[in-house]
Amino acid sequence: MALLSCSEPAPQQSEAPEKESFEYLAEQFADLKIIRYQIPDFDKLTTQQKTLVYYLTQAGLAGRDIMWDQNYRHNLKIRHALENIVKNYSGDKETDDWKNFMTYVKRIWFSNGIHHHYSNNKIMPDFSREYFNELMSATSTELDKSVVEVLFNPDTDNKKVNLDPTKGLLKGSAVNFYAPDITEEEVDAFYATKVDTKDPTPVWYGLNSRMVKENGELKEQVYKIDGLYGPAIEKITYWLEKATTVAENEPQKKALELLIEYYKTGDLKTWDEYNIAWVNATEGDIDYINGFIEVYNDPMGYRGSYESIIEIKDFEASERMATLSANAQWFEDNAPILDENKKENVVGITYKVVNVAGEAGDASPSTPIGVNLPNSDWIRAQHGSKSVSLGNIVSAYDGASGTGMLEEFSYSEEEIKRAKEYSELGDKLHTALHEVIGHASGKLNEGVGTPKETLKSYASALEEGRADLIALYYLMDPKLVELGLIPSLEVGKEEYDSYIKNGLMLQLRRLQPGEVIEEAHMRNRQMIAQWAYEKGKEDNVIEKKTKDGKTYFVVNDYEKLRTLFGELLKEIQRIKSEGDYEAGKNLIENYGVQVDQELHKEVLQRAEKLKTAPYGGFINPVLVPVTDESGNITDVKVEYPKDFTEQMLFYAENYSNLPVE
Repeated sequence: MALLSCSEPAPQQSEAPEKESFEYLAEQFADLKIIRYQIPDFDKLTTQQKTLVYYLTQAGLAGRDIMWDQNYRHNLKIRHALENIVKNYSGDKETDDWKNFMTYVKRIWFSNGIHHHYSNNKIMPDFSREYFNELMSATSTELDKSVVEVLFNPDTDNKKVNLDPTKGLLKGSAVNFYAPDITEEEVDAFYATKVDTKDPTPVWYGLNSRMVKENGELKEQVYKIDGLYGPAIEKITYWLEKATTVAENEPQKKALELLIEYYKTGDLKTWDEYNIAWVNATEGDIDYINGFIEVYNDPMGYRGSYESIIEIKDFEASERMATLSANAQWFEDNAPILDENKKENVVGITYKVVNVAGEAGDASPSTPIGVNLPNSDWIRAQHGSKSVSLGNIVSAYDGASGTGMLEEFSYSEEEIKRAKEYSELGDKLHTALHEVIGHASGKLNEGVGTPKETLKSYASALEEGRADLIALYYLMDPKLVELGLIPSLEVGKEEYDSYIKNGLMLQLRRLQPGEVIEEAHMRNRQMIAQWAYEKGKEDNVIEKKTKDGKTYFVVNDYEKLRTLFGELLKEIQRIKSEGDYEAGKNLIENYGVQVDQELHKEVLQRAEKLKTAPYGGFINPVLVPVTDESGNITDVKVEYPKDFTEQMLFYAENYSNLPVE
């Protein structure tokens, strides 16, 4: 049964078009567009490398159910019910009700649950409860009445992650990292007995566990083979063990073996050992991210969401960007932060542009475009970090987008021309500086706890803001021209134009009327743009203009704006280094949360006319092994599915590794 359950799934129906005719945009619905991406030069890999990529991709998909359950305690049973209806309903599929039902299902697939992947608001159906009951009856689908009530009641579990302290960080959050009867005060007290702020190498407490209350006492349910999520983790380790047999080199194999050991034991010290080994495994063309990693979904900042990304090095692009890693110490030494907050010796930074071969969990369908890991500050300081830019993902976004938003929200032809000429380069360099230099810069003062302990629910937004400010500050530095990374400072000007417009206007189209900003990246962008706008008013650094009844924000003085970015960077680094909670809270709450409702209304009206979705996510390619008579893999083929629904049902059929409860 073990062999059967881990067998390779049958391929999804698809086709592999030529690159020049590749259709990036698959479909669009609600506020989402579904994009396809290619894996460039996959055929140039050796059979061993292709096999490694295949095994790692299977390992990632094997844990897919974990993300669903982490997002909300009823997600798996809801997903199974919805998928049963989609597969078995034979009634009229031309009605508005059925079309609305399918849009609802696809939105839930996209978000790995019933809460929006970005806003965290519960996704509400645009069809009646009576129609849903008819669908369940027609397909013999079972779902508890209490769960059906959750789907249709707008007031029940309506926010996956709540960051408003006045509502209770845990009481107001439906995310499944904590049992519903636990408060943040209890969590703080629990870890206060464990955390030693003087420990120079602290483990990341709570990273791989769910917290429950038994007989009035808090307990951690650890994610491991014989613990929580055991059936899925067993499948993950099955594929990781196969990956060790085709590893490119010994350091890569050692890291994989430590990751397997971590999944078996749940030991957080082993997780740190793995991260150190993974950071040091820099040779080879294949790399990966796998584990419980980012903590954005935990309002307390402890618990990591399951994530997997499989990466193939883009040799030409990585060679161009290696200059950043080589000059990391120069960037640190010349950063506009306090000397005592700078690292004397920036070590172990590697930066690559990679092509994604597969994603799962928190990285799919919605994916980052750049990643910098590990997250532990002490590991980064002592052993370094890996930064990657997901090159083929960025290219796919470009292939599926137009210029409508640029033209609608740019004040002048000069802005539009500069953006068309430099935005692709500027975006890539911003991401590189953010990940490579930004997240790797600065240090904590001795004896200060980790940001999740000191800055709490504001830690993620402040950290993303800090990394963004590093990138913004250096994008207008002549050093980038000297290093050959940009042809002129016009690239920096384009990024300043873009960042201010996005932070003050464009990103507002992701919110519903009346909402405030809660997502960490959106908070950081508005905080930076709004702070710079307010602080630069006296010198008219950023000007709010009106033309033909439309609002625009125009940068008048790029050098003064750079100075403002440097001042804010200095303050946020001080906040992180000293663990100054009140100062961090004030920055985010005063500049990053509240929304100008009139401006928001205008942005929504202008964006609506363009008929373009504000969010994008991806259909993954399918890797299909070719075997000989003995079952040995002799090649791996890439197929490119076109249909999002088909892929989601394919995943449901082949990678449902957890019970619904």
